[in-house]
Amino acid sequence: MTESAVLDSLVIGAGQAGLSASYHLSRLGITHVVLDANDAPGGAWQHRWDALTMRDVHGVAELPGSTPPPLTLARANEAIPAYFAAYEAEHALPIERPVRVDRVDDEAGGGASGSGTTGSGILTVHAGNRSWRTRTIVNATGTWTQPFIPHYPGAAEFRGEQFHTVAYPGPEHFRGKRTLVVGGGASAVQFLGAIAPLTETLWATRREPVWRTDDFTPEAGAAAVALVEERVAAGLPPMSVVSVTGLALREQEREAERLGAYADRRPMFERLEVDGARWADGSFERVDAIIWATGFRPAIAHLSPLALRSPAGGIQLDRAGRGTGAVVDERVQLVGYGPSASTIGANRAGRTAASGVRRALTALVA
Repeated sequence: MTESAVLDSLVIGAGQAGLSASYHLSRLGITHVVLDANDAPGGAWQHRWDALTMRDVHGVAELPGSTPPPLTLARANEAIPAYFAAYEAEHALPIERPVRVDRVDDEAGGGASGSGTTGSGILTVHAGNRSWRTRTIVNATGTWTQPFIPHYPGAAEFRGEQFHTVAYPGPEHFRGKRTLVVGGGASAVQFLGAIAPLTETLWATRREPVWRTDDFTPEAGAAAVALVEERVAAGLPPMSVVSVTGLALREQEREAERLGAYADRRPMFERLEVDGARWADGSFERVDAIIWATGFRPAIAHLSPLALRSPAGGIQLDRAGRGTGAVVDERVQLVGYGPSASTIGANRAGRTAASGVRRALTALVA
């Protein structure tokens, strides 16, 4: 079934970035709908583990024109979805759910031209047996649905438990289980902080962790974002903002520090065996469970028919990486991608994307 009207814009995803984009599109009077794959409001936050409290999150920026929930001991997977739901209702955002987008086609055919100009064709967004026709899209699908686990020999033979961040069952599950945490980012530090007081832990990373001992100032944040912007400006696959900010311990991780959880960081193992991991020097460690805190990849497979990727493997964004428009086709805006893959960045990107949509619509009728 195809929706008869041609929309001015369509937003894919109703997380922080998608809600921000919808808010700003509405303020500009741009007719649009938001398609969300989830059954309820909350974006990826509703799928976080129960033990994650608002005090533990790395910060939730307020949605445009609102106040974020307080940093209390309330469960994040309840507090933030409730905040999103109230925001959607307050601003009457045009959200349809659950709708999982399968692909986006260009009715003119041929994908992106690479010319940097707006295509003349209508875009068709397909979801199961339904489809929508639109002049522009704002992609806000984030990364949560694309967890990344690197391949290591022996992973299939390992008889212990393996969890990625998306399936983390909470710290109590690991009580008494010798646990290997893999990954050099903030999530790995947080997992170690939660489980080290309950059980014996090991930590493996590909690179030596870079610890930040100074205050994370706005200037430091801007410098980190600039590094990510350089990559997307060149069409390279984006790095997360967190990956370039350095690591810092919070008060709730000091007990794990006292226990030595962060001091004995090891390089990545060479292979997994039935009951543990073996390193290149031949050393072996028995392991009962592995937590793969190895990050995510952008959830953009549904955009493949539009041929947006550059030869370097990423989607090149306009304004030297500071914008949200795909350079090869400005009908397409990406929020929560590259430098806007944080709650603060997602909010700002929503406004930028709405402006980009308005420019593209103006170009279409010029």
